[in-house]
Amino acid sequence: MRLTLSQIAELTGGTLRGDGSTVIQGAAGLGEATEKDISFLGNPKYAAQLQTTRAGALLVPPDTDTFGRPAVVHKNPPYGWARVLELLEKERQRHPSGIHPTAVIAKTAVLGRDVAIGAYSVIDENAVIGDETVIYPHCFIGADTRIGKNGLIYPHVTLRERVIVGDRCVFQPGVVIGGDGYGFTLHQGRHYKIPQVGGVEIGDDVEIQANTTIDRAATGMTRIGRGTKIDNLVQIAHNVETGENCLIVALTGVAGSVKLGNYVTLAAQVGVAGHLTVGDGVICGGKGGITHNTKPNEVVWGLPARPIKEELKIQAALQRLPKILEEWKKLKKKMGIEI
Repeated sequence: MRLTLSQIAELTGGTLRGDGSTVIQGAAGLGEATEKDISFLGNPKYAAQLQTTRAGALLVPPDTDTFGRPAVVHKNPPYGWARVLELLEKERQRHPSGIHPTAVIAKTAVLGRDVAIGAYSVIDENAVIGDETVIYPHCFIGADTRIGKNGLIYPHVTLRERVIVGDRCVFQPGVVIGGDGYGFTLHQGRHYKIPQVGGVEIGDDVEIQANTTIDRAATGMTRIGRGTKIDNLVQIAHNVETGENCLIVALTGVAGSVKLGNYVTLAAQVGVAGHLTVGDGVICGGKGGITHNTKPNEVVWGLPARPIKEELKIQAALQRLPKILEEWKKLKKKMGIEI
């Protein structure tokens, strides 16, 4: 990358402050940046580092003192930073191109324009791969599965049969979509498997991180809404439906037939019990357990998850509990009551 600061301001939609002819060749954090790099301030607690950083230029929010360094001022510095890193990614990353000779592609599969398929990947019967989608080595795309345009599928991803994927989706290594839902019924002393004959439908612009699993529906579809981002090691059970632009963070588990609204955030290690409805805009804090339906825009935490103000009061009371018990023992002793 070799850009002037003026070009970076134009790219990010920010406002130039200082010498726009400053040449930038890389990007780095405040502590690691050199004179050739641009760095950014996304969290005010790191503002002190603006005085000591060696960065040649900065990307900062309005009303930030850059101590004489040229800068791009942006209302949303993390977004501006993402645009800069996109340039670096395009420059440094080399995706597979063409069809590797070891790839196994069914005669009935349909490949769009400029599709890339890496070594030892398997494309099964009647699968459809959209234009400019890249499939890395050692992936499996099942029968009747359809993938949209401009997708990016990293190594060891499995999309089983009858999975529908929108445009511009990204699946990190180890993602499994369309495995059987966890369905069994007890009959004559043994657990009898309930066949999972449904599918999975994933909207446009969804990103799923490493080793996450999304189960196929028992019947019908498991659905992941457009723009949703799912972190590593998340389990989405059969017949779950998420709204658009949800954020589901690492080690979260969503049980069967749950319906999440739009813009729901489930922080790390959240559990959601089956057959619940979680309203639009709900935020659940880390390690929370949602055991009942939640209204739109609630912020909840705890196990079971409660409105966060109520949970914080409970946590504060628990912190005082040892002292309260000690005082209670002293009071009982003073009153002559046996402990």
